This record gives sequence, C-alpha cells and structure tokens, in this order.
Amino acid sequence: MSDAIPETYVRERAADGRKDLRYPPLPEPLTVPVYDNHCHLEIADGDESLTLTEQLDRAQAVGVLGVVQASGDIESSRWAVAAAEADPRVLAAVAIHPNDAPAYAEAGRLDEALSVIDELAAHPRTRAIGETGLDYFRTEEPGRPAQHASFEAHIALAKKHRIAMQIHDRDAHDDVLETLQRVGAPARTVFHCFSGDAAMARICADAGYYLSFAGNVTFKNAQNLRDALEVTPRERILVETDAPFLTPVPLRGRPNAPYLVPLTVRFMAAELGVEPDELGAQIAANTLEVYGSFA
Repeated sequence: MSDAIPETYVRERAADGRKDLRYPPLPEPLTVPVYDNHCHLEIADGDESLTLTEQLDRAQAVGVLGVVQASGDIESSRWAVAAAEADPRVLAAVAIHPNDAPAYAEAGRLDEALSVIDELAAHPRTRAIGETGLDYFRTEEPGRPAQHASFEAHIALAKKHRIAMQIHDRDAHDDVLETLQRVGAPARTVFHCFSGDAAMARICADAGYYLSFAGNVTFKNAQNLRDALEVTPRERILVETDAPFLTPVPLRGRPNAPYLVPLTVRFMAAELGVEPDELGAQIAANTLEVYGSFA
C-alpha cells in the first residue's frame, strides 16, 4: 500500500434529479466530539467534490474527530485501507457489498474477491468487515444465494481477524438475524444505517449488537427509526452519515458529508430528551469500544 493520500475517487454519485448539489455550510460545532461510524468518501458528489483531506478537515472543525470508511468492492476496499494508512482520522472497513456479491459470483470471482478482503482485513488500520449482509430490495431471488454465501464468509473473516462487522440490512431483517444467530455473530456487530423498528432494536440490543443511526432518522416518514432509537440502550448507539447519501433534514437532497454529523446528533439528543454533550460522550465511547483507537 502507498502512504499517499488517495485524492482520486472510485466513482461518482449521479445527480438523480437533485436540484441543489452545493455542499451545505458547516453546522455549529459539537462541544463533545464524536466519530462518523460509516461513510463513503471514495464517492465524488456535489458541484465541487471535496477531497479526502477537505472532508476530514471540515469534520474535525465541527467536532467529528474521525470516520470509518466503509467499502463495497475490491477497489473501494483498497481505497479505504490507503486512506486509513494516510490519515489517522480514518479507519477502514473492507467488504464485498451484498448487492455486488451476485455479480462476483456470476463471474466466478467471489472466492477471489473474498481472498482480497481477507488480505486487506489483516491490515492494522482495518478495524471492521463492512459493509456486508443481505439486501432483498435491490437483489432478486436468483442472486440471493450468493448474498448468503458472501455474508457468511464475511462473518467468518470478522471472527478470524477479531475485528468488528458492519451489516447492511435492507428488507431482509428476519434472514439477517437468523444468520447471525445460526452461525454466531462477531463479538462487535454493528447494524449500519439501522432500518428496523423498536421490536427489532430490542432483539439486537439483547444480542449485544450496536445500532448506528444515520440522517434518515430525521426524515418525516421514519417514525420506526425514532421508535427504535428510543428503546436502544445508550451504550449500543452509534451515529453515521452514510455520506454522500441520507443527508439529514433540513438539508435532505444536498450532498452529505461527515461534517454534518452534528445535525443528526442534536436531533437524536432531542428525541431522547438528553443534552447533545451527554449523547455525544456516549457515542464517542461506544465507537472506540467497537473499533479501538484512531491514533
């Protein structure tokens, strides 16, 4: 791996009919710093794309001390490790995304891809396998066996390397939970961009999983997420952007970035009836418990 900061991008996010592609202004800084549990800074977005260093500098200026850079294929996984090598504010998560696993399998390359993930997972700056899991929204039935095989292989890699795992779960709650129970979850399992309800949140908490809430917890139609947040033990709560996606209200539709985490933290704190400093301190402690030190 090179120690050069990766200032190029793996891919670019489509405009998708969004009318305002300007990056929003910096919010009021948090007085108790936190970390972004899950982002994709390898994706260029906005009318003027921000470099990795620009993203991290903006985040640090508002009290977001570091990010976990998540991956979905071989190229983005390598990018994540290079970013984590180059800047101490980044930790890497490496994986083949569940929606990409069927294509790798159809090409006869899934085992090869998993071997690359295994190699990257051994890097000291890689602290999670992710994102992996199941997605029944974008992948139809013919591709699901490959998703299941890939998910179970990723679980095994997280255990092998004794690192955390970040789960992508979309329209597949029951099967994700069944798989974790059947094969045994890694010691530190995180539901990235938690999408279930209060009942599922209780199941996850009872199993010792962490729930990471993104900007969509602020969306008007996301009462299920707010209900889930309410019943989640404080020591199991994380926060993320999933940047450049899921920009919180009132900036929904504009490019997202780690420096917007304070908006979500303050919203979550208000929902829970606690001060942002109190919630931020808990989130920071939880993040370090899952991934270890960023330094």
